[in-house]
Amino acid sequence: MLHMADPLRIIGIRTGFFGEVVQLVRDQISKQASKAALGLLIEMCPWGRNRVKAVESGAVSVLVDLLLDSSERRACEMALAALDVLCQCAEGRAEFVKHAAGLAVVSKKILRVSTVATEKAVRILLSVGKSSATAAVLQEMLQIGVVAKLCLVLQVEGSGRAKDKAREVLRLHARVWKNSPCVPPTLLSSYPAARGLRW
Repeated sequence: MLHMADPLRIIGIRTGFFGEVVQLVRDQISKQASKAALGLLIEMCPWGRNRVKAVESGAVSVLVDLLLDSSERRACEMALAALDVLCQCAEGRAEFVKHAAGLAVVSKKILRVSTVATEKAVRILLSVGKSSATAAVLQEMLQIGVVAKLCLVLQVEGSGRAKDKAREVLRLHARVWKNSPCVPPTLLSSYPAARGLRW
């Protein structure tokens, strides 16, 4: 139905509909229902103000909690894809950084689930790093190992896109992070500033 719907109808969907979709994800009735609901969020949120409607329905918190509880590859990939879409709006990023486990759980999924999951997770961190990087957020990223994980992305074989985005996050905040004792010495050689990369 979604693929056949008039774009104006998709843009005009009410917040209550997103509340029902988010509830499906939260309730975990079945894997099929959860994946269908996640698919709806991924497909519908880019339209109009649908991102904001989904955020207002509690989607960010539910997605972070799902990532905390799930180790199933496809569910993690879809949850990260939905979070990536929601973090493209200010309201989504605000809810994400407000969640006590948001940065930690997204960082944890990097290099542990799949190439797709790593790319989505790094994109989320880039969205936060570009537009929501308060001093407190940058300090949290250091303390919980996000910066070290981004350095690790640069060292391992894998997606060039993930590496490019990880490098961009590290460059954005090089002055804050490059001399931090929270970045393990073994990873410091991967830090863009340490490698003499151009700014």
